[in-house]
Amino acid sequence: MDQFKQISAFVNVASRGSLSAAARAEGVTPAIIGRRLDALEERLGAKLLLRTTRRISLTFEGAAFLEECQRILRELADAEGAVSLGGIRPGGHLKVSAPAGFGRRHVAPLLMDFMTENPEVTVRLELSDRLVDLVEENVDCAIRIGDLADSSLISIRLGEMRRVVVASPDYIARFGVPPAPTFLADHNCLSLRQQRGWTLRVDGEVRVVKVSGGFECNDGAVLHDWALAGKGLAWRSLWEVGADIKAGRLVTVLDEFAAPPVGIHAVVPQRRHLPLRVRSFIDLLKARWRDSAYWTAAAGV
Repeated sequence: MDQFKQISAFVNVASRGSLSAAARAEGVTPAIIGRRLDALEERLGAKLLLRTTRRISLTFEGAAFLEECQRILRELADAEGAVSLGGIRPGGHLKVSAPAGFGRRHVAPLLMDFMTENPEVTVRLELSDRLVDLVEENVDCAIRIGDLADSSLISIRLGEMRRVVVASPDYIARFGVPPAPTFLADHNCLSLRQQRGWTLRVDGEVRVVKVSGGFECNDGAVLHDWALAGKGLAWRSLWEVGADIKAGRLVTVLDEFAAPPVGIHAVVPQRRHLPLRVRSFIDLLKARWRDSAYWTAAAGV
């Protein structure tokens, strides 16, 4: 048991980058994690981690040992997931992060399906439009949309999403249709607080067009409501406004300047030796979101 705890502590520290993050994951104090690491290195007669006040890094021996430890822990988790049917079934706790609006509409329902199919998995879903730190917050899988910043995280493309500029017929009747992205400066644009602008094609190139208006919000659902109320133009995802477009409550503008679809990704701390519950959940998302019929139904078109 002591050997297992030592190995678990080592893997958690190496994967999460700090003793405190590993301690939170295991429900103990950082001092206990430190003692387990010391005991492991003493037992092996090798230095596995270089620890300073600012960072933790793996030694050459530590990197090689980490790979083997992850494989062993992964196989153990799969073995524990075996059930009476004789197959390997996912088990344990799954923590997922997703953007608020997209998560409510497209992640939460699939999580219910996943839990029905895998009753031994418990799930925590965090809905937030901020960029979560997977390692510090112990997130197994984050759903992210659009271009991904360079990082040590691993991304898996699950599908794609198209965005359109929309307005109500009443707004168009009062203010007209912008003939090109440069004319957006003459309109009241409803934008997310954290957006740098709207991504559109300008002169044949995909660019971020800066927009401005009298209202901004950090919740896309509010901007959707304001567009329906005729308060301005909004740049929204087709899955969100498709039904309104079909019903005539909203109309699209600047369609010929629309940017290519953006990717929907699952982001994980590492690709190799993912727990079975994480791999199974990602496989479910991939199967659903790569089916064009899913998005056709979601867009209401």
